Amino acid sequence: MKVELTRLWRKFLVAGAMTALVAGTVSTPTGVYAGGTIKADDDKWISVGMGIRSSFNAIEGASPAGHYSNDFKIDNARIYINGSIHKYVKFTFNTDCFNCNVGGGGGHFAGNSNIGLLDAIGKFEFDEKFNIWFGRTLMPSERGELNGPFYHATFDGFRTPFFPADQSGNFPGGTTGSVNGQGGLYGRDNGAVFFGKFHPFGTHLLYAAAVSTGVRGGPNTGSSLMYTGRLQWNLLNDEDNPGYYTSGTYYGTAGDIVAIAGNVQHQKDGAGSPTLGTSDFTGVSVDLLVEKLLPNNMGVFTFNGEFKRFFANYGTAAAGNISSLTSNTFGVFNGDSWTVYGLYLIPQQVGIGRFQPYVRFTSIDPRYSAMRQEFEYGVNYIIAGHNARISAYGRYGDITTKGLTNYDTTAAGNKVDSFHVALQMQY
Repeated sequence: MKVELTRLWRKFLVAGAMTALVAGTVSTPTGVYAGGTIKADDDKWISVGMGIRSSFNAIEGASPAGHYSNDFKIDNARIYINGSIHKYVKFTFNTDCFNCNVGGGGGHFAGNSNIGLLDAIGKFEFDEKFNIWFGRTLMPSERGELNGPFYHATFDGFRTPFFPADQSGNFPGGTTGSVNGQGGLYGRDNGAVFFGKFHPFGTHLLYAAAVSTGVRGGPNTGSSLMYTGRLQWNLLNDEDNPGYYTSGTYYGTAGDIVAIAGNVQHQKDGAGSPTLGTSDFTGVSVDLLVEKLLPNNMGVFTFNGEFKRFFANYGTAAAGNISSLTSNTFGVFNGDSWTVYGLYLIPQQVGIGRFQPYVRFTSIDPRYSAMRQEFEYGVNYIIAGHNARISAYGRYGDITTKGLTNYDTTAAGNKVDSFHVALQMQY
């Protein structure tokens, strides 16, 4: 154990040195970016933007020879298009590279890298209290999902089991007719979301409710719909985000924040197999964001916490082997999971940005599979908020080896350490 901790500490020092080296190459501060906008008038405009996330990953024992893997990856490559055609009518059209980070090594190239539809949303925004988004959009589940990859407080925020809308390789149809894994993509689903905000007693209460396709076919032979609801209560300052979206941190720009939220998602016959046993799916989550500007310009402290409980009680034959069933199965995690992390944004600027060290712990406890846990430590170098950030971090645990989506009774793996350097940029 002492040798492992020594190796982790050395990797942490290397990560900090690499980040500092990048930070010191430029000395001119950079402002926060926004997409370019073409404007006809106040009610008619269109904007275009982009976002990329790329990382280097070294994972113990992950190479074919059993040594550390050494892989550069493109994690996201997005194009953002937003616009307005009426005072109350707007739209969003976003794309991503879905196969850029598939498989080992650097992912897929050329014809194997597919730029596909991420969001296609028609927006009817009447009033702060009531709005409707219709089309393919994020389901209003937990904060981690609503942050999206670009607005997490850490580079890889998705370390707990996914809701169904994050488990697909495609939307219903599939080249083989299989429904395995088809309940949505990247947290998106086809449906309608109703949301609004009220301000009781000087606080801020956001509600969001959705009805969507959810899992189609497979266990859901009756074509039931998915229902999702979220309630978020900001006790101090409000959060200014598009629609019902969230962020994992505001780097102090939003002032002091205490936000508590709960989410429930349910679909009849939303999990399992029609041959080995079906189940209703119900997912419950609670999340907390606390951000505090320390007095006398002493920096910013941020805390994120999340707890999930998923219920998917398959038949006895299916319960412990949800990853290895027939093609008409939709396997969903059944159990508890939670994650907590704290970050401290140092006030002094170094080069073009500021350093933000952090620690994180995640625990996943499946009902029919082995528990897995992970400790993460790292430092972010904040150049322009979420629009330009470099991250260097390490991990020690068995989530990677046992799997974030494998909850069979046979799931096994050792605790390993890994090292990562990542960059995200958007405009």
